[in-house]
Amino acid sequence: MPGKLKVKIVAGRHLPVMDRASDLTDAFVEVKFGNTTFKTDVYLKSLNPQWNSEWFKFEVDDEDLQDEPLQITVLDHDTYSANDAIGKVYIDIDPLLYSEAATVISGWFPIYDTIHGIRGEINVVVKVDLFNDLNRFRQSSCGVKFFCTTSIPKCYRAVVIHGFVEELVVNEDPEYQWIDRIRTPRASNEARQRLISLMSGELQRKIGLKVLEMRGNAVVGYLQCFDLEGESGLVVRAIGTACTLDKLSSPAAFLPACNSPSKEMKESPLVHPPSHGCRSTHNSPIHTATGSRLTQNFSVSVPTLIYTGMGSGSAGKEGGPFKALLRQQTQSALEQREFPFLTLTAFPPGLLVHVGGVVSARSVKLLDRIHNPDEPETRDAWWAEIRQEIKSHAKALGCHAVVGYSESTSICEEVCILSASGTAAVLNPRFLQEGTVEGSLDQRIEENLPVGCGFCHIPYDELNMPFPAHLTYCYNCRKQKVPDVLFTTIDLPTDAVVVGKGCLIQARLCRLKKKAQAEANATAISNLLPFMEYEVHTQLMNKLKLKGMNALFGLRIQITVGENMLMGLASATGVYLAALPMPGGIQIAGKTPNDGSYEQHISHMQKKINDTIARNKELYEINPPEVPEEILGSPIPEPRQRSRLLRSQSESSDEVTELDLSHGKKDAFVLEIDDTDAMEDVHSLLTDVPPPSGFYSCNTEIMPGINNWTSEIQMFTSVRVVRLSGLNLTNQALNRNFNGLCENLLKSLYFKLRSMTPCCLCHVNFTVSLPEDELIQVTVTAVAITFDKNQALQTTKAHVEKSLQRASTDNEELLQFPLELCSDSLPSHAFPAAKAVTVEKASPMGDGNFRNRSAPPCASSTVGVVKMTPLSFIPGAKITKYLGIINMFFIRETTSLREEGGVSGFLHAFIAEVFAMVRAHVAALGGNAVVSYIMKQCVFMENPSKNQAQCLINVSGDAVVFVRESDLEVMSTQQPVVNCQPSCTGEVTT
Repeated sequence: MPGKLKVKIVAGRHLPVMDRASDLTDAFVEVKFGNTTFKTDVYLKSLNPQWNSEWFKFEVDDEDLQDEPLQITVLDHDTYSANDAIGKVYIDIDPLLYSEAATVISGWFPIYDTIHGIRGEINVVVKVDLFNDLNRFRQSSCGVKFFCTTSIPKCYRAVVIHGFVEELVVNEDPEYQWIDRIRTPRASNEARQRLISLMSGELQRKIGLKVLEMRGNAVVGYLQCFDLEGESGLVVRAIGTACTLDKLSSPAAFLPACNSPSKEMKESPLVHPPSHGCRSTHNSPIHTATGSRLTQNFSVSVPTLIYTGMGSGSAGKEGGPFKALLRQQTQSALEQREFPFLTLTAFPPGLLVHVGGVVSARSVKLLDRIHNPDEPETRDAWWAEIRQEIKSHAKALGCHAVVGYSESTSICEEVCILSASGTAAVLNPRFLQEGTVEGSLDQRIEENLPVGCGFCHIPYDELNMPFPAHLTYCYNCRKQKVPDVLFTTIDLPTDAVVVGKGCLIQARLCRLKKKAQAEANATAISNLLPFMEYEVHTQLMNKLKLKGMNALFGLRIQITVGENMLMGLASATGVYLAALPMPGGIQIAGKTPNDGSYEQHISHMQKKINDTIARNKELYEINPPEVPEEILGSPIPEPRQRSRLLRSQSESSDEVTELDLSHGKKDAFVLEIDDTDAMEDVHSLLTDVPPPSGFYSCNTEIMPGINNWTSEIQMFTSVRVVRLSGLNLTNQALNRNFNGLCENLLKSLYFKLRSMTPCCLCHVNFTVSLPEDELIQVTVTAVAITFDKNQALQTTKAHVEKSLQRASTDNEELLQFPLELCSDSLPSHAFPAAKAVTVEKASPMGDGNFRNRSAPPCASSTVGVVKMTPLSFIPGAKITKYLGIINMFFIRETTSLREEGGVSGFLHAFIAEVFAMVRAHVAALGGNAVVSYIMKQCVFMENPSKNQAQCLINVSGDAVVFVRESDLEVMSTQQPVVNCQPSCTGEVTT
């Protein structure tokens, strides 16, 4: 499908002074696409040039349109010396290649320089004309839509979910090429940015080709990552879920969305979280297997099967024949296609049948140089091994699919840890094949799966379980068996029956390792991984019990490798599922000499734990109705057997039988204290304080138990860098400092957001990295959403300010470089692209030369700041159109770190510039918001002795057009909504 790309350079503004004699600039522009370059005339002596150039036309194939970015370079003309670079703009053409997308990109783009940052703006208009091409051997995938959201987009419905798509491309990193020794830092950074942009376009095109082969038209849950392997090379990889989507065109598609997604999504055809089956949490033991294999590269595979949550088997008297039929239908459907790995975390109604639990695998690899970029077989083989491990674990749980699937890497010098995790599940086969299965089966699915608990039922035969587990009859339907605890990587289904509210639960762990090289280093890391995995899950289980809850959703475990340490961080949202049994208490046991003071200390700690459990149940309103034990019909194992399954430390103690393990009618969870580390674990449990009054937090999109959301949201990004020099580096000291870093980071956020109370921090995403020796970097992205705004807040705010008075001073000597940045409060004077302007004054030209093409007659005269949120929706608004994905990679370098405000000032300015550039690209597409926003990478490196620093940031999201409910109500009284262009925004409030 050949096409014609047309570009017009209109004007520039706020350019930097390049001529010191006149304090002005002689600017001109180079427009490059592929190997073709055009230049504008030189506009002499002006900081606000008006080029108003002719249309520059590029005749290219659609394959090049997908691979190549449009490169716009602004330079200062010098007569007797080389022209000076002012900055560059990279524009992705792919959003113009969709049939439903925008027809033109038009707007003000920040001019970005990797050394100086944003240096003014340039007004560009870009158009694409495509010609029909019926060549079935073409290498382009024009027309395939990409979505970063991990749920079916709000304006679409899923016809068929085809399955998993993945691809990776490799190349040499320009930063480590020989020519890098003689070229300038600016040239090196720009070469790297351009290569990554090319690789990203090529990768997206190849993914699209695979989707077309599967007869799909969209990729949902698209996740693209960059692996910076140093001298070994550069890897860009992506995964996603291939789907066939239909655009909703009925009038109902434009009705206002509810303020409470968790309550009203079930009634909207635009929302897709699972309907049949509520999720339950399983608590089960962890089986770890370690194996090593030596090939041309050293390879140690550390797969970890986490049996946390099992589904429903054929144990129910009334559901047995139906379940056998469903399992047979599912098996036959899946045998005809690949084992489905779905990156979705929320699902169309009826897709998710049962949840088996979390399955994960990790592998340690020794990197080698990429000799042939056209043959990335080595990296492909690595990920194929990981996925095969995940597949075998899911089958062991009686499941035929993995949902909520994600992949990640952690690289330090020559060693790379590959990680993958997901949730084993049983899916309804009618969503996985063309057409649907027989209507009778659909009806039986509707009738036999109880709403609110069906997904909790175990998916395997209770008599042939692959591991020991404690099962009871479902507390909701009392027909099928459920586990006592469930861990999942997916979001909470909208119809799940939840008691009380949820909360953010984190497990943090640091372990020292000796510095080593190559194979010895890989061996040391592989030996530590299984124990770290076990301890992280033990912490999660302990904290879940301490909260009085029985399920985890949105589980994300990150293992980061550094030169002399490994760090583990697990985040999840804890809830109490009504279908699962009430969790027991926590009982402390010790193997020590008869020391009266020690026993008194143990008794005191036991009392504090019991008080904490009772306080948490009151705080999160966990008051489940009592169910007689005889009705459930499931015996409780002996205390001895129960303690052996769930003890977090030694299993050799003979004193456990002497303990009173009962807590009400449930078994206690035994914490055996037999060394200093165990005592540290108990202390960390008691120091994990809940959020202040008026605050809630979760890492999922919606906080369970809160339904009355308002439209007031605030996204923020926080970065903290800590240097551990001078500290006594022991495991206990590292754990204390890491816990203090994360806790104080959350406290500072609560303190800064105290004016928004009552509010909830949703989609809290922690990322930990070890960029240098003894340097820890923690990045947090989240969004604060208010609720119950009309209630009296005077008492709550006073209590919050009092309880957080010390948050800003705790451990300030440790937290040397704090940074918190709210995305919707950018300094508009510093970043013109982010400030509000009127349509008529958006350009220094005449009114007729430039207008916002997306402003329909019903829009007001003011264009607001583009909203940014990590959620897939905007409270109080309706998404009317998806314009394409935003996937951007930026590099910033400085040789004057101290002069720019140190690490904090440098990072603050850089992230603010990233926000401004993202907003500008979305506005140029005609959008007014970015949803599913994520900062996938933030790599900071510093050289204090040379006053130098460098930072690499990768962000992505979905550019959308949304309309406020209030605007929809006004428009509905004036004219039909469907007659108004979907770009209608009105004024966007922040």
